[in-house]
Amino acid sequence: MKIIFIRHLPTPGNEKRQYIGSTDEDLSQGAVERFRKMQPDNRERIYPPVQYVIASPLKRCIRTAELIWPGQEILIEPMLRECDFGSYERKTYEELKNEPEYIRWMESGGMTAFPGGEDQTGFRRRCADGVKQWIGRLLEKDADSAAFVVHGGTIMAALEALAKLPEQDSGDPGGNFYRWQAENGCGYIAEAERREWESGRQILKNIQMLKVCKM
Repeated sequence: MKIIFIRHLPTPGNEKRQYIGSTDEDLSQGAVERFRKMQPDNRERIYPPVQYVIASPLKRCIRTAELIWPGQEILIEPMLRECDFGSYERKTYEELKNEPEYIRWMESGGMTAFPGGEDQTGFRRRCADGVKQWIGRLLEKDADSAAFVVHGGTIMAALEALAKLPEQDSGDPGGNFYRWQAENGCGYIAEAERREWESGRQILKNIQMLKVCKM
């Protein structure tokens, strides 16, 4: 089965370089207008047709899915929502860079919990579990393709847990979380084999970036 991961199009907060996690922000008007100006054949080369579309429940992901695959049913999965940044929500690096708590968070590699927010380990596990559950269900249906329209953090968490990299000698999935960063509107395409998932080897293979698609 072909699996596509797409990070939602830009929001006003993204354009201001704010931390936007649990904030349910819609897309920026400029991003929507730029997307609509794309030629249909170019859109389809970047975002090929898929049988199923799964999205985070936040507006920015649902709206992105509606723009890419108009008229198609969108299946909502709460486990795929972005991390809650707590007191960092809607703030920028420049606003936070001198705060002791933020400095400690940066020094931890982003692994400590955000003040008033979500623990990073729990967030990553939640996202990976949500993706695994959906892939398992779709493979049981003999689906041939699906797209996850989600958040940057969700994509990084899922691929950190599930990506089988060519340079790995062992059969264990893994990789660096930050290796899988994606710009708004961009993402990755991968493959999942039913035989492997049914045997308990839950991995994604042949992972490639989608065609360059800045919004």
